[in-house]
Amino acid sequence: MANPLADCVSSLRSSNHLLSNSISILDSGVNDFPRLAKVLQTTKHFELLPSSDLSAAQSRLLSSLTPEFNTLLLRVESHLDRLERREQALIARCGLLEGRLSTYGEDEEGMAKASERKSIAAEGDGSREALKLKQMRAKKERLGYAVERLGLQAQQRERQLRLSVAAQ
Repeated sequence: MANPLADCVSSLRSSNHLLSNSISILDSGVNDFPRLAKVLQTTKHFELLPSSDLSAAQSRLLSSLTPEFNTLLLRVESHLDRLERREQALIARCGLLEGRLSTYGEDEEGMAKASERKSIAAEGDGSREALKLKQMRAKKERLGYAVERLGLQAQQRERQLRLSVAAQ
């Protein structure tokens, strides 16, 4: 009877030894598990996409940006038109002011000569008439400038009207 138990005890000891060895092997494998998990983890440095996905993304980007570009281009065009109209208005105003300056210089010289002639001719009794004549000429000159300015304003409004009709 001791014999069959001895065989059982030896079998139990060998099983215990085998389990101890298995546990030590598993322990060494499990202790290194975090490092292995990090090593075996896949890192995508360069993600490759199929060309169909890439072309679809490009077309979506193009379709989303095209309306914005068009609106920006329209805004730039309208701003350029406004600047062009302003430039034309300033050129017209410059011409008007140059004309006024040139006529003012000529009128001043002509008025000086005429007043000299009249003062010589009517020295004394015509001073009131000369003053009245001078006032009338100044009024005539102011009215002439006003008419010229209104004419230029009318031309400018006609241009603006034509441009607004053309824009619509």
